[in-house]
Amino acid sequence: MSQAYFLTIDAGTGSGRAVIFDTHGKQISIGQQEWRHLSEEGVPNSMGFDYVTNWKILQECIKTAIFKAGIKASAIKAVTATSMREGIVLYDKDGQELFGVANVDARADKQVAALKRGFPESEAAFYAESGQTYALGALPRLLWLKENRPHLYEKTASMNMISDWVLTKLSGVIASEPSNAGTSGVFSLKQRQWSPAMAKRVGLKDEIFPPVYESGTIIGEVTRKASEETGLEVGTAVVLGGGDVQLGSAGLGVVEPGEVAVLGGTFWQQLVNMPMAKTDPNMDIRVNPHVIPGISQAEGITFFSGLVMRWFRDALCQSEVAEAERRGIDPYNYLEQLAAEVPVGSNGILPIFSDAMHYGKWYHAAPSFLNLSIDPKLSSKGAMFRALEENAAIVSMLNLESIFKFTEVQRDSITFAGGASKGALWSQILADVTGKEVHIPNVNEATSLGGAFICGVATGEYSSISEVAKRLVHWEKCYVPDMKNFEKYQEVAEQWKTAYAAQLKLVDAGVTTSMWQAPGL
Repeated sequence: MSQAYFLTIDAGTGSGRAVIFDTHGKQISIGQQEWRHLSEEGVPNSMGFDYVTNWKILQECIKTAIFKAGIKASAIKAVTATSMREGIVLYDKDGQELFGVANVDARADKQVAALKRGFPESEAAFYAESGQTYALGALPRLLWLKENRPHLYEKTASMNMISDWVLTKLSGVIASEPSNAGTSGVFSLKQRQWSPAMAKRVGLKDEIFPPVYESGTIIGEVTRKASEETGLEVGTAVVLGGGDVQLGSAGLGVVEPGEVAVLGGTFWQQLVNMPMAKTDPNMDIRVNPHVIPGISQAEGITFFSGLVMRWFRDALCQSEVAEAERRGIDPYNYLEQLAAEVPVGSNGILPIFSDAMHYGKWYHAAPSFLNLSIDPKLSSKGAMFRALEENAAIVSMLNLESIFKFTEVQRDSITFAGGASKGALWSQILADVTGKEVHIPNVNEATSLGGAFICGVATGEYSSISEVAKRLVHWEKCYVPDMKNFEKYQEVAEQWKTAYAAQLKLVDAGVTTSMWQAPGL
């Protein structure tokens, strides 16, 4: 019998990609191109999703992946998609795209504020049902469209998420699934279905929400048009996928209630699986549907951890980058070597970037380093780099503490994945800061692998996501915490919380500018 393959298409924040796996979970090939989500002229804080250009990029990614794999397109038995969450695409009655926005599009600032004024208790009710606040939800964005692009709003007949949009392009079917649709906020956590009454309540159309099926449902086949555009075989099964974090959790084996993960990328997510759809009375914690029925995920988010590292490298470390190139190593590895020579606590340096998660009032202080010394040995680039790594781990710890209290879950181990987990020092710091074992899985493209699992379940190759994840995901490394360092980091965390609160007061006073704040604050 010939080997079968699965394809996951990933519409990410920074790039589009197509990844092919065999049925043993082995990555065969990848096609990837960077892309950008541009603000619209005259629309402050906007981040549009260019579905015309980005579909062309994804076409090339798919063709590249098939070519690199050296296989016939007919060997790909199923294709699915994942994407950044929160982003939406709107369609007219003929299924043609009208409007799209990416994940942290914040154009609807006035609409969020108006919703809070006009419906004072609505956000709490909205959160209690959906696990989301208005900040990045679809309702304020739809209100913005109604008020600012009424001709597009009137034509709008359907809406789905960006991962769903990829599958619509392949199959012609407009549908959605819980894990990403849940991040729109117009959704019931308990029912795992849209909640159109939310839209009607604030004067919006309530008939634009398409059918919802669980991840792993075959919704159609690759059309002839899509085949000509991508090189995929006509008739290839098109399978509903999921949001990048939830599908990534599946690809990491975080599939049972009580399991914990930290995903370290551009943003860092702290996740705890829970077997119910409850929400936090204080609205401090985000709750999303998992790709696995019966499981929700309590989530904390650290803003821009990976982006801050890239800024630090590019803005301040030209000589270190050059030295790394001379040595033939990754610049981050070289910076970690320098940071490893710095003691715990980074000589007192306190980075002020992302706050811990306060989902109901989501904003951050102005980016800065506090407590720098003019002694270059104490405030070297290695010390500043270590301070950034420590800070990301401390914010993760604080978010996890809140989530553990909310979910009543306690675990002695954490699954750590994403680009940050490649850093040996960073992984050890996370273990020391949290006081928990940190397990690194042997998975590079966890989100895309989760998509392959979904395809395999849909086509009968695997019995369930949980079964295949437990069978194919293995640990590459384990970091054991140094409890003496843990005690030191507890002190650093208290100092950081005090400093961060003072920095937020400067933002409140208009002295400094927030790194990011949710619309409507």
